[in-house]
Amino acid sequence: MIKATQLSYIYPGQDHAAVNNISFTVNRGEIFGFLGPSGAGKSTTQKVLIRLLRGYQGNVSIDTNELRSLTQDYYNHIGVGFELPNHYPRLTALENLKFFASFYRNKNSNLMQLLEMVGLHQEADKPTSAFSKGMKMRLNFVRALVHDPEILFFDEPTSGLDPINARKVKNIILDLRARGKTIFLTTHNMHDAAELCDRVAFITQGKISLTDSPRNLKLQHGTRKLTLEYGNGQTISREFALDKLGENPEFINLIKNEYIQSIHSAEASLEEVFIKTTGERLV
Repeated sequence: MIKATQLSYIYPGQDHAAVNNISFTVNRGEIFGFLGPSGAGKSTTQKVLIRLLRGYQGNVSIDTNELRSLTQDYYNHIGVGFELPNHYPRLTALENLKFFASFYRNKNSNLMQLLEMVGLHQEADKPTSAFSKGMKMRLNFVRALVHDPEILFFDEPTSGLDPINARKVKNIILDLRARGKTIFLTTHNMHDAAELCDRVAFITQGKISLTDSPRNLKLQHGTRKLTLEYGNGQTISREFALDKLGENPEFINLIKNEYIQSIHSAEASLEEVFIKTTGERLV
């Protein structure tokens, strides 16, 4: 659905590229994560893909069509959830959605349903100037869905949300994928990326260093061992190699005869893989 080849972008007045000769593909119907710290080039790449930034070098195609050649109709096919919420403060939540929906050919006939999806239906008639940051973020998120686009770009979609509302947003993103939508997700939240993304690309200093599925990355960079905690009252911890675990008599004896408190495999977290492969931390 999206293919970038040797994509570079230099901001006017700068002598170095914010995005430097990167190539990647996003398959139709997948969630593709663009992961990196602040200033890595994530948002710049997204702004190129949604045509907020022109004058890039290299090639970008959207569903086999060169991005440079697309008309204004392109915006009828994409939805964008920006990192920072931007609404008309004197308009209510519902009025904001109606206003932005009016820009598109395909208009959602049930905007209240969108508000209900993120728990804002009871605040539909309140001006957004009275909204908290989290409420604005949720409204910002569903605004990207008002025209039922084929491709969605989300920049830090759970930023500023409490765990309950972050869970709602993540469930909606997973549901959108199940409906065949293509989702480009930029974030430095490795927990969200590991949970949501089919594949991820690590980007630092404008360059992509690695692309793979979160599962593959965690398994490749983890340790093939298991930690077993057992005991009644006192906790005893033992480590076992995963290879031929079912033939290990000590492990089998503990499982059969001891009170098991917990069992943990030792695959790496996505953040640990990122630090190991890029040498940078997520800040």
